[in-house]
Amino acid sequence: MKKLTLEQKWDIIDKIVRKTVSYGIYQHTIKDAIGELAVKPLTGIPIAIAVLYGFWSLFTSISSFITDGFMVKIFDGYWLPWLQKNFPGKPGDWLYSLMVDVGHKENGILVNSDNCLEAFGVLTSGLFVSIGIVLPAIFVFYLIITILEDSGYLPRLAVLLDNIMHKIGLHGYAIIPTILGFGCNVPAVHATRILETKKQRILMMTLVSIFIPCGSQLSVMQNVIPEYTGVIVLYLLFGYFTFGYILNKIIPGKSPEMLIDIPELMVPSLRNVSKKLWIRMSSFLISGIPLVMLGSLLVGVLYLSGVIDFLGKLLEPIFTIWFGVPKETSAPLIAAFLRKDLAVAQLKGLADAGIIKNIYQMVSSVVLVSLYFPCLATFIMILKESGRDFIKIILALFVAVFIYGGLLHLIWILMGVG
Repeated sequence: MKKLTLEQKWDIIDKIVRKTVSYGIYQHTIKDAIGELAVKPLTGIPIAIAVLYGFWSLFTSISSFITDGFMVKIFDGYWLPWLQKNFPGKPGDWLYSLMVDVGHKENGILVNSDNCLEAFGVLTSGLFVSIGIVLPAIFVFYLIITILEDSGYLPRLAVLLDNIMHKIGLHGYAIIPTILGFGCNVPAVHATRILETKKQRILMMTLVSIFIPCGSQLSVMQNVIPEYTGVIVLYLLFGYFTFGYILNKIIPGKSPEMLIDIPELMVPSLRNVSKKLWIRMSSFLISGIPLVMLGSLLVGVLYLSGVIDFLGKLLEPIFTIWFGVPKETSAPLIAAFLRKDLAVAQLKGLADAGIIKNIYQMVSSVVLVSLYFPCLATFIMILKESGRDFIKIILALFVAVFIYGGLLHLIWILMGVG
């Protein structure tokens, strides 16, 4: 049997449609006109920019308002002082340091911290990052993405970006795992199942796990270095498309065309939105918060046992010469394997302590945390979804970290600030 070309297949589809589909009287509505404008490049790109800008503005403003307006006051004003007063022990004691506060030195004396981010305890930093910073951000992100999904706009965005995504071996549907990745990489990796071929799934899992920061990480970045968060995201997105193009040339396989059903635009149902939001939020409450607490505990143990200092000395040439960051960033990088949001919060503590000395080191460190390694939950999901291709993804990850992290340091040097 003769193998048909792609054009011949579409010709057959057109003939079948002409013979089997009949059209009735169609009333063109304003809703239909807006839906059509959303998929035409000339009008669809400005609409997409406006939607995504509004998405980002709402996400950052609402999540920051909840964190700064309420959570910081509750945790730093009431919870932290209460724990420091009532929990047995003081800075320097193992249990107290692990659970409450490792403390900081003033005039050679170890004293309590004055905020949860610097305390690094399971009951302070662990709870504050997960409940005070991450939870509001995840809630806002999933609320907006669910509304866009149920309104029928996301499929239109997929059609609009189809040509761009084909440049990196994917198609428009890949935008859905990508956007989900900005909320959480775990459902994003799971969503790669909507892609048809093994090549596309490997590509998508690799790019999401390396270059897409999750919503919780973004919220901490917005809290720590708000003026540079946008620059970091743009740098990561540039890497997303650059490495996507390279990997598309290296990874064997096919990238078929996209066939998608575009629903009509509609007002999202409150019932559907609330159900989807609860399913997505409950997943974070069950798995995310315990992992943050575990991450705080593990990093505390490694720090107090001297493992962090050992790793810092071992990796010092790579950190300081190639990446241009202090050796002490080994602690956040270890924490990033469990929760990247916790790792970014720890970088803030290093900056406050004067270890990270300037903004270029801070930005480089945050980028490294983003690139370095998928968090534990994403790591497990990639292992589950990729099977034998898991090693390929991990190798691609290490190459991307080494090249892209070093490239950022080179950019700083060329700018005269590195």
